[in-house]
Amino acid sequence: MITRMTQLPNNLYTAKETRELDRLAIEEFAIPGIVLMERAGAVAYSILKQHWPQTKKLCVVCGTGNNGGDGFVLARLAKEQGQQLDVFVVGDPDRIKGDALVAKQRLEERDVTVKTYSGDGFPAADVLVDAILGTGLKGGVEGDELHAVKALNTLNTQGAPILALDIATGLLADSGAVLTEAVKANMTVSFIGLNQGLLTAKGADCSGQLFFDDLQIPEDVFLRVPASAKRLSFATSIFKKRDKESHKGLFGHALIIGGDIGMSGAARMACEAALRSGTGLVSLATRPAHAAIINSTRPEIMSYPIEEENDILALIDKANVIAIGPGLGKSEWAATLFAAAINSEKPLVVDADALNLLADQQIKRENWILTPHPGEAARLLGCSTEEVQSDRFSAVKALSEKFGGTVILKGNGTLIYSDGETYLCDRGNPGMASGGMGDVLTGMVCSLLAQGFSFTGAANAGVYIHASAGDAAASEAGERGLLASDLMPAIRRLVNIN
Repeated sequence: MITRMTQLPNNLYTAKETRELDRLAIEEFAIPGIVLMERAGAVAYSILKQHWPQTKKLCVVCGTGNNGGDGFVLARLAKEQGQQLDVFVVGDPDRIKGDALVAKQRLEERDVTVKTYSGDGFPAADVLVDAILGTGLKGGVEGDELHAVKALNTLNTQGAPILALDIATGLLADSGAVLTEAVKANMTVSFIGLNQGLLTAKGADCSGQLFFDDLQIPEDVFLRVPASAKRLSFATSIFKKRDKESHKGLFGHALIIGGDIGMSGAARMACEAALRSGTGLVSLATRPAHAAIINSTRPEIMSYPIEEENDILALIDKANVIAIGPGLGKSEWAATLFAAAINSEKPLVVDADALNLLADQQIKRENWILTPHPGEAARLLGCSTEEVQSDRFSAVKALSEKFGGTVILKGNGTLIYSDGETYLCDRGNPGMASGGMGDVLTGMVCSLLAQGFSFTGAANAGVYIHASAGDAAASEAGERGLLASDLMPAIRRLVNIN
């Protein structure tokens, strides 16, 4: 069954796990490999015809493995439909074996000449098909494969769309990283098991619009292979309808700590996001110069002037959850409030400069949620941002192992690691790359914790609703110019779905 992006399966797999799914289907459930290859090629060709119905000429670029075999099947089906096509093999044709060789021979029986790629580029076509390398790639592409990737991307910039089979060549299935160069596909169709790297780091940019088909694999196959990660989906049942006799004391008291000189807006947005997410009470501990101003612009926030540690202890005692970091800064004032929050036993959400202060200390606890972006994650782990982005799945797990608790690694394909499980959010858009978005997320997560959600539940729901609110706001007027405060109306709508 072909599914759109909004209907993708929740289970995500590594390349190794996908190969195991494939092996089980062939060896233990007696589905011949060539049958799976025929199904994959047919699904891919159906998608191509559906989205580019005026196509008259194809250029299908195949590798020497099973990914190339899928391409040979697609090319044969196109030939049978009377389409013009050029078919190339990148690499030594003598290396084509097994099912892929059978698929190639069936294509050649239709009087199609399969050419060996010479490195001189590809002829013009209405649609390009990338079937060079599948999910088994472990490093960067090089040699003829690299030349082929560059040639495909050049034609793509000239207007020829690319359909990638299983995964765009050059993209690493486990991490979403690109080590040298990768095909920039307009569409990708994934088969049997959806790879986790397609949805984070460079994955979304290389994959384009994503489709999935399980190739009619029995459900029992999937029960045999645990997924490495799960894609977040929204369950409206997480928000229970409130009783008519409800009062504010039933829905938590969140304390936000932040707003150093010049950064009051971050703290204010975190507080408003907490309120819009449903917290009964929100207090703000901030610089004296900001307290009255914030209270006047959003009177529902109980804004308190804080000079020293003693000023905040009573607030900490009253709150049931604390978020620290939005606009906190790294001054002596910030360090004092950070210490007060850390020394309390209250559940914490730690963000922004509070994470930078944490990076200089060795503290581990289980009752907190850390929300770093890649740069902050790098400081926490003592590595480079590039290293974090090269394997976000390993990074988010390493952060939890080092500091404990639940970790939200923000970015394209935000990851959550909690209680030994990894979750991925495939919502959100580039318009959310603007100041204040992280502060809004912090307020939302803190709010959900205060309302009684578990750490995992608060992190997952907060990330998903935050990203979905960003998409809703962008749909109204576009991504460019999107402000963090633009999310507030959508947040309120989304937390009222029940």
